[in-house]
Amino acid sequence: MTSDIGIARGTALYIGALLGPGLLLLPGLAASQAGPASVVAWAVLLGASALFAVVFAALGVRHPSAGGVWGYATAGLGPRAGRVVAWCFLAGVIGGAPIVSVVGGNYVAELTGGGVRVAATTAAVLLVGTLVVTARGVRTSATIQFGLVALLLVIVVGAVAGAAPASRAANWTPFAPHGWVALGPAAATLMLAFVGWEAIAPLTTRFARPRRQLPVVIAIAFAATAVVYLALGIVTVAALGERAGTEVPLAALLRIGLGDIGTAVAAVGAVVLTIGAMLAYLAGAASLARALRPEIGGPSAGRVLAPQPGGDRPRPGMAREPQPGGDGLGAGMAREPGSGGAGLPRWLAGAVLVSGVVLIGPLATGRIELATLVNVPTTFFLVVYLGCTAAGWRLLRGAPRICAGIACVMVAVVLAFCGSALIPAAVVTMAASMGRRSARRTVGHPLDAAPDPG
Repeated sequence: MTSDIGIARGTALYIGALLGPGLLLLPGLAASQAGPASVVAWAVLLGASALFAVVFAALGVRHPSAGGVWGYATAGLGPRAGRVVAWCFLAGVIGGAPIVSVVGGNYVAELTGGGVRVAATTAAVLLVGTLVVTARGVRTSATIQFGLVALLLVIVVGAVAGAAPASRAANWTPFAPHGWVALGPAAATLMLAFVGWEAIAPLTTRFARPRRQLPVVIAIAFAATAVVYLALGIVTVAALGERAGTEVPLAALLRIGLGDIGTAVAAVGAVVLTIGAMLAYLAGAASLARALRPEIGGPSAGRVLAPQPGGDRPRPGMAREPQPGGDGLGAGMAREPGSGGAGLPRWLAGAVLVSGVVLIGPLATGRIELATLVNVPTTFFLVVYLGCTAAGWRLLRGAPRICAGIACVMVAVVLAFCGSALIPAAVVTMAASMGRRSARRTVGHPLDAAPDPG
């Protein structure tokens, strides 16, 4: 495999895989759950993020042929755990798609003055529309995705800079209005912003000198995302005060700096980011589904909603370059560079639609809170991280092993605060653990094969 990633491009890929449209939503949800103390949850999860970075970088360097999260889990914990991690990852992708559309829907509702039904209707339109567009083979390039990440950064930086002068010390009291135990649910909500390290792990084989370059890339990417996350979390509380619990925090912050036009800027930006993220999201989900099928078995990917020019079939063990615009609302959107426009498997399109009905429907009728909705994909990704960090404890040595152990405990603690969202994760876990073991017929043990030179 050609080593063609340097420090600059590697840093861009890492930052792009970590940041996503979740930043338009999560700060407000966390503030509504824990008040000003939500910044503590941000800080704690940044510490966990640093541990994830070390663990997945070490797994990528020391076990380059593992083929991703399911490969790491299989290597460390066995094929049954590998199947659980793989299907929870895909379930997180399917469950996360409606959340991405809800982000855009909320900002449109804020602009028009509509309520939750307008937000849900807009979200449904965005979800169905992007499904149709993706089925026709339309997808965004890496350049466009990097542009969308840049747009997100411009909006966040503009919102923080414009609203910072309005910060008031009084907005920090009471610091923990709902008690310190509220930090648990807030951390579970915010966890969705810290998913992304696993998508980049296979890229470690693309660095010319990974042991020298990776620490620099990880340090820069972590520092950049830490500044963005903390600045947004702090200013959301300090400038908005009692209004910090809004589901459209960027609109509220931009309104302080720009006036009423700030709401329009936020809405347009949110819709553009949502559409772009959804296109990459669904295209990546299709690639992920085809990549998982030969390793763990599953629905046939043969029937698709559009032709597959170029025979785009990701292969186990291939280091796939992640599409930017990650976090948990775009997680796993890694696909082969230069891949053609593969169609969307019918079963996957159906699963996303069902997920939309199940998640967005109750939101429109007021039967479910948005924080609970967000916890559905979050819980699936937490199971993935639990499996991978536990596998890291078995596979790694030295400092990375210690980091894996600490991270595993932290993930387990956060997972305990996911509430009713644990039910679908438990169902998928049990179903996957009883599934067939087709991996034996294809690649065998993930560490037995060398990386595909694709």
